[in-house]
Amino acid sequence: MSHIPILAAGEERGDGAIADPVHYMRMGTLRFGAPPPLSLYVHLPWCLRKCPYCDFNSHESRGEVPEARYVDALIADLEASLPIVWGRTVISIFFGGGTPSLFSPESIERLIGAIRARLRLAPDCEITLEANPGTFERDRFRAFRQAGVTRLSVGVQSFDDRHLQAIGRVHDGAQARAALEEAASAFSTFNLDLMYALPGQTMAELEADVATALSFQPPHLSIYHLTVEPNTYFAKHPPRLPEDDDAYDMLDRITAMTAADGLQRYEISAYARGDHACRHNLNYWRFGDYLGIGAGAHGKLTFAHRVVRQVRFREPELYMRQALAGRPLARENDVARGDLPFEFMMNALRLRDGFALEDFSARTGLAVTAIAKPLAEAESQGLIERDLHRVWPTEKGFDFLNDLQGLFLED
Repeated sequence: MSHIPILAAGEERGDGAIADPVHYMRMGTLRFGAPPPLSLYVHLPWCLRKCPYCDFNSHESRGEVPEARYVDALIADLEASLPIVWGRTVISIFFGGGTPSLFSPESIERLIGAIRARLRLAPDCEITLEANPGTFERDRFRAFRQAGVTRLSVGVQSFDDRHLQAIGRVHDGAQARAALEEAASAFSTFNLDLMYALPGQTMAELEADVATALSFQPPHLSIYHLTVEPNTYFAKHPPRLPEDDDAYDMLDRITAMTAADGLQRYEISAYARGDHACRHNLNYWRFGDYLGIGAGAHGKLTFAHRVVRQVRFREPELYMRQALAGRPLARENDVARGDLPFEFMMNALRLRDGFALEDFSARTGLAVTAIAKPLAEAESQGLIERDLHRVWPTEKGFDFLNDLQGLFLED
């Protein structure tokens, strides 16, 4: 492999190649001990239809999806990345998209086998696959389980046919119910995705959606506020959404209904029973490391003196060409020292129990004094509580999370 110098903080390079590991280990202003836990994210970018609210890197499948070639490209991407993660244990794998369940169970099994052959996986490694009811076929979810997937995430969004049509979903309520029945039968743990504050949605309709979701006794429930994101169809043609005050009332009702059903709100948008919290997402929120492979995938990796972010080529055909040539990176840069407090807080303050102060230092390479001023300001505003060891958001901090996180932006 060619020797390509790693960049100073804030610089980028885009030649596609992953640098020799020795260059990631050069001296810098940060100092890390053991690296944080490592996850693997695998992006499968195709969908049956692009949802009008979606700003993810997803592409409508016009014709047959090139499964075999794309899996070849993912394996080549992983091969090129092995030198910089060699010897590290992977605690979770997440197949996201797009709609990963468009891929056949055979392709997913081949991919999981290739990953197992190249990386050391933890004995209890969580392997999640996102699935949409519009791709549901009876026994298909069970086939994914047999392929090695341990956790399914079912993108229901709503059970109301009118609302599903308004947000451009390809399934209806009946298909959503059938998919959840199959998921509950095939998997010991699964996630159910809902959205609220949908176009024209009333409180009663929101309550009906949540009640239906809870009737399946999901071990994990993710509930997201529908927002209009730039560069989406909804940004160009905005739907009529509930007022902000109504959306806040909906969230309060969601929190009350889930708590009454035994689900704990452990993250701003996530609720779980017992030990069913998503390990993969927890690693993100605790500022762990993740290798991202696939079209447009992002990654974050920690070395002795730096934190590096990577982005793969976004367009699937270009990504496949580049990855198969051993050059999957669109760009790569060091995270600037001054950006690390905000990057850490963007994640850690999403968690109900916050973070340990020693973890801030371990994950950023910075002393706790780097955040002394914004912590004091957050506490004075009633946005956090803390003791000698931990910091956690208050109810007010959860309600005004963007304001809380913004206190940690570099001046």
